[in-house]
Amino acid sequence: MPLEAGLLEILACPACHAPLKEQDAELICTGQDCGLAYPVRDGIPVLLVDEARRPK
Repeated sequence: MPLEAGLLEILACPACHAPLKEQDAELICTGQDCGLAYPVRDGIPVLLVDEARRPK
């Protein structure tokens, strides 16, 4: 389930404050040095650094 466009525009990475982009069931940080991937569960973004997946 895609997020509303207005919501995605105001969300930012909690770690580095860069914008997020939606990819599959995750929100990916667009920051060059960050790249954390935050899960989206039941249509709700989980923006907790402890829950984020580190970049490969």
